[in-house]
Amino acid sequence: MEIFFKINVKETLGIKNVSIVLHPIFKNKMEPDTRERILKGAEELFFKYGIKSITMDDIAKHLAMSKKTIYLFFADKNEVVDCLLKESLQKDKSELDDITKKSANVIEEVFNLMKHMGAMFGKVNPNIFYDLQKYHPTAWKQFMHFKEDCMEGMVEGAIKRGIKEGLVREDVNSKVLSIMRIEQIVMGMNPDIFPPDKFKLVDVQVCMLDHFLHGICTLKGHKMINKYKQVIEEE
Repeated sequence: MEIFFKINVKETLGIKNVSIVLHPIFKNKMEPDTRERILKGAEELFFKYGIKSITMDDIAKHLAMSKKTIYLFFADKNEVVDCLLKESLQKDKSELDDITKKSANVIEEVFNLMKHMGAMFGKVNPNIFYDLQKYHPTAWKQFMHFKEDCMEGMVEGAIKRGIKEGLVREDVNSKVLSIMRIEQIVMGMNPDIFPPDKFKLVDVQVCMLDHFLHGICTLKGHKMINKYKQVIEEE
């Protein structure tokens, strides 16, 4: 057990030395930022090198921290991955909700999502999703629940919004297309279909989103797509 601090008292009332050892639970309370620092450090390594190749020793060295300190907060690497993904998905949901609220129409929403995806996938090692699926089933299950419970609903809502705005065709099946769209995202992460040495993850995702958008839009929607593309090219 790590000793947080000691208080030594010189001879007083016949007591030679008194050592006070702080229990780990109090250490956690006195260092509320340590847990987040560990998760941030692990995320940096996972994003750069993938999950499989990183050990708890690597995380400790990266943070210049004792491995014993990390084990006060997390039982093993699997728990680090689970907690990191849970917090990441909560953050993603908040950011996606914010994009939807601030976008003037569904086309602008999609282009803002493209920018968001570009920033996100641009810093992620493409092997991270393969590692997650193969070696961390609990975390992958979290992602799949998020995909079904949150992402599909958001896509379906965007399609229905686009129909009301006259930018998406009225004859499309929003439920079927929302499921198809999310499956496209998952497929784009599959290294067996899109090997990382041949395809950039962000390019695959943006290409699929662009194709999907053109397939569901009306003529009015296509004109707006070209308008937003021109704005992006001029930036």
